[in-house]
This record gives sequence, structure tokens and C-alpha cells, in this order.
Amino acid sequence: MTILVCDDDREIVDAIEIYLLQEGYEVCKAYDGEQAVAMMKQKKIDLLIIDVMMPKLDGVRATLQIRKESSIPIIILSAKAEDTDKILGLNVGADDYITKPFNPLELVARVKSQLRRYTTFSNQAGTSAEEVYEVRGLTINDSLKKVCVDGEEVKLTPIEYNILLLLVKNKGKVFSINQIYESIWNEEAIGADNTVAVHIRHIREKIEINPKDPRYLKVVWGVGYKIEA
Repeated sequence: MTILVCDDDREIVDAIEIYLLQEGYEVCKAYDGEQAVAMMKQKKIDLLIIDVMMPKLDGVRATLQIRKESSIPIIILSAKAEDTDKILGLNVGADDYITKPFNPLELVARVKSQLRRYTTFSNQAGTSAEEVYEVRGLTINDSLKKVCVDGEEVKLTPIEYNILLLLVKNKGKVFSINQIYESIWNEEAIGADNTVAVHIRHIREKIEINPKDPRYLKVVWGVGYKIEA
């Protein structure tokens, strides 16, 4: 698998490359957002690690451009640890967020987790036995990894898809933020509120006619989220 690492600090790029090469990944390197966007068009990239603050085109705007064409996992790096910056990264389509300075082993673990989730999502699409779940016009064909609302296909990222599938398969059941996070990310939910909330908002924007008055994905205040049965 090929990972694109983009940061204007060449020492950080080289250090990340060393750890990724040790795990058997192929590594491509870029040093600003423009290079990253161009490289995404030239090569098959399986995961992107990108810094926020860079010259020419920053990581946020680069992620926005890349998300228009690709659903690959994106991990944002930033020296900023505030929740607002984390939310911004998730809002533009990133799947994960790591603040500098970071433990390279933790970064590698997150890379493996994202690739495992994305690969499973891709490989399972198109299997023969159909598994279809439907709730009042919202249909999920889990064999094809396809979501439709009133017959119109909706494009979700793997994480968005997995959250929606969890809720639809258990329609009527309320899941707390921690339960959603631990089910989807397969790790302990520490400070998961913003991460889950941002992905929930993205799902609503894609499946609801009016995200502020959702037909499907309901919040149960003080408890969590559910798909209305």
C-alpha cells in the first residue's frame, strides 16, 4: 500500500517515512498542499498524512480538494491541539487528527487502523449475497456498500457508512457517543464527543432533506443517537 506524507518540514516527512517503510508501506512525499493534490492525480494513493500549516496550499484546503475526488483515509497533522482546530480538520473530510509532537508508533497504529477499515470497506463491496437494510426510503445494501435515499445514491466515507450501518441495523436503539466511537474506531473513547458529532453532522447533511429537522438520524438529548424505527 502507498501512503502520501505531506509536510513542509522535511525532517518530519523523512522521520515518518522511516517508520512507514519499516512496516512495509510504500511512501510518497510532498512538501505543500499543491504537491499533494497533484500527486493524488498521478499515483494510486491508499492513505494521506497531511500537515495543516503549509505554504502555497494549506492542509485544510488541500483536503477539501482531495475529498471531491477521493474517499481514501486522511490523517491530519497539526501543532494546534485546540478542539476548534480538530473539528475544522474533521469538517473538511479528515478521518483522524494527530497533534504535534506525536509518538511515531501511535501514528503508525492509526495508519494501520484506518487502512484496515478502508480495505475492509472496499473488499466487501460487490460480494454475491445481498444484505439490505431499509428504513422508510433509506436503503443500505451492505453487500455493495451502497446507500440510497428515496432511490438516489448517497456517497459516504467508510467511517460515515459504518456509523450509519451500525445505527440502521439497530434501528430504534440509542447509542451513546462512546458506544459509537468504540464500535467504529475499535479503541477506547477518550474525548470522542467532537469526532463523533462531526461525522454525525456529515451523515445528516447527506441523507436528510433538512439536517436541522432530521427524518432518520435523531439525537436523544443527554443520551446519544438513533435511527428512528
